[in-house]
Amino acid sequence: MKTTGNTIFMTGGTSGIGLELARRFRDLGNTVIISGRRQELLDTIAAEDGIEGIYLDVADPASITAAFEKVTGAHDVNVLVTMAGIMQIEDLRDPGHLPTAEQTIDINLLGTIRAVATFTPYLLKQTDPVILTVSSGLASVPLTITPTYSATKAAIHSYTQSLRIQLADTGIQVIELVPPAVQTTLMNQENDERAMPLDEYLDETMRILQDQPDAEEVLVDRVRFLRHAERENRYENVLGVLNSVH
Repeated sequence: MKTTGNTIFMTGGTSGIGLELARRFRDLGNTVIISGRRQELLDTIAAEDGIEGIYLDVADPASITAAFEKVTGAHDVNVLVTMAGIMQIEDLRDPGHLPTAEQTIDINLLGTIRAVATFTPYLLKQTDPVILTVSSGLASVPLTITPTYSATKAAIHSYTQSLRIQLADTGIQVIELVPPAVQTTLMNQENDERAMPLDEYLDETMRILQDQPDAEEVLVDRVRFLRHAERENRYENVLGVLNSVH
């Protein structure tokens, strides 16, 4: 992926990793359009950061279609970043967790699939097209208090691999962003000393993207503890360590 001269559309991007990634891409000379469900927040970001925002609810197929038509009607988008997602605690002993699980799947997994399905035919006609999906270190080792979130991220990892192979001869580059725990408002981790500082995460992520333009996965060093646990025969130990503090 080239890191300048792109027009990037991001599902999500109004906070945390998404917003900071949008700012980093903008500063490198890209046009970035973010999206979200809170129009007032999108307006604030546009005023303060100069980053355009479009209303989008990835759980609503009609909303994705409308956002696609609006953004591609105004911009020659060549990069899609599927950043939108939620992370919530669930007690699997309580059947009341089911609405949370369904919402998580609808936004995290189906939202990604809907966005990719909508944009792929368009991206096939673009120059230097890229689809950048966002999974998690928890795709490899689950955080058991957020079971459906972890499961959707494992599904995103698998889906991304299939997508990459199916699009291999089309010219669309498929990249998987794999964050560790990062200090953001997600799960109230902004002051969690066990999580990676946001600036450090984005510094390393952007360095990888710049130094490895053909990268298929963006793995900062902090996430390898999770990502490589099974291949290095550490899975049971890592599963225990990850969940012993929760």
